[in-house]
Amino acid sequence: MLVKLAISADDYQESKSIVRCELPPVNYSAAVDLRRPGGEVVEGNWMASSRRAANQTADEEISDSVPDWGKVVYEAILDWNTVVVLAKGLNLKPRREVDPAEFRCHFSLSNNLSREESFVFTTEATAAAQEVVRCLLPRSIRKNNTALAEGIRVTVSRVEDSSASPAALPSVAKVYNPKSHGMRGEGEGKYELCACTMLWNQASVLKEWVMYHSWLGVERWFIYDNNSDDGLQDVADELNSRNHNVSRHVWPWIKAQEAGFSHCALRAKYECKWVGFFDVDEFFYFPRHGGQTPLPGQNSLRAMVSNYTDSPTIAEVRTMCHSFGPSGLTEPPKQGVTVGYTCRLQAPERHKSFVRPDLLDMTLLNIVHHFKLREGYKSTNVAEGTAVINHYKYQVWDTFKAKFLRRVSTYVTNWQDDHNKGSKDRAPGLGTEAVEPPDWRLRFCEVWDTGLKDFVLGSFADVGTGLLPWERSSSSSARRRR
Repeated sequence: MLVKLAISADDYQESKSIVRCELPPVNYSAAVDLRRPGGEVVEGNWMASSRRAANQTADEEISDSVPDWGKVVYEAILDWNTVVVLAKGLNLKPRREVDPAEFRCHFSLSNNLSREESFVFTTEATAAAQEVVRCLLPRSIRKNNTALAEGIRVTVSRVEDSSASPAALPSVAKVYNPKSHGMRGEGEGKYELCACTMLWNQASVLKEWVMYHSWLGVERWFIYDNNSDDGLQDVADELNSRNHNVSRHVWPWIKAQEAGFSHCALRAKYECKWVGFFDVDEFFYFPRHGGQTPLPGQNSLRAMVSNYTDSPTIAEVRTMCHSFGPSGLTEPPKQGVTVGYTCRLQAPERHKSFVRPDLLDMTLLNIVHHFKLREGYKSTNVAEGTAVINHYKYQVWDTFKAKFLRRVSTYVTNWQDDHNKGSKDRAPGLGTEAVEPPDWRLRFCEVWDTGLKDFVLGSFADVGTGLLPWERSSSSSARRRR
């Protein structure tokens, strides 16, 4: 047995933890258990539980192996009388739903992942697409509030041959009662406007993004942290100390952005009338036309979206994006992206959306920032002259090159891979290696656009110091108040 110190640990879903360990050497099996200092096996650890069930001692060989990431149920969330299960290994094509009759969900009251016979309840799937399978929740479990508070193990099988017993995927997922995890219930009142994003090591820009959009009316923030190690929780804590309603949700799963947004949509459904799915380098902007249009007021974004709340047909509001380049810079702008980057491409590109989470299709099918809507509902496009998104897509090279490490979308090719080179996700003119072009700082610059910069400096800068809110720490703010 090889014993190594853990790399890191993090809280997960309030009642669990995630511990990162190094991969084992090639001549070791991929099995793991946890021990506290001094050799005590962590109580409640599933490996320890399964070993005790087999009457093994801590020094005996571990027979249970870590599930293969390419084939595992990794997350589940309750949605009324159904459970939405997220899984790798379903091998479903993107952008299309499939016949749910192909799938079954299996439920267990046991903590044992490794024995299929512990899954004693089975229900049929009602919807399936991409990495998402929705199944009915067994009636006996639905009424068992104690079990739901502690978590119900769930997995998925594919019915390929009706004459054979389908093999269930390995599972590390449990489904919980949402109320047991602090989610707002129906009748508690919903926020008008929320936002969801997934990020990796972008704590340095989160304050600017949250503070700016909070002024425009976003009331609740769901931050899905995809394995950051740059102090993101500290930034979230500081934002909350300034009365921004931010929750960091640990999302360790690799290349699972679409499923993560499905998960976030269900969380937001309990709390929000509208939720936006956009990135931390994207900023909504209300352009002025020759100075004739009045300056946007506080909560302008919330007011714009809420105009559609009572619509009998509109469930998605789309806004076009302008992509900005490095704007001649070689170092990250100290005052933030909204002030530093001022040159962009002329033609708008992709759009991003706010959606009604209660009006999404049961499959939760999405293409990262766009969801399939329920039948009878449609999207509407905001006129480019009314609002746009400034997408600070091509930043200084030291910031931009991080995109080469990995892409979070399930269906977007990592940039180091030598295929799908024509994808719009890739930067034009770059290959598969993170090599800075000599003229990078001058690229993607067709139109000088200082509109948002001028608005930010005129509306947010401190009169005495000239500092913007995201340049000031909470401690310095506290000193000024004293």
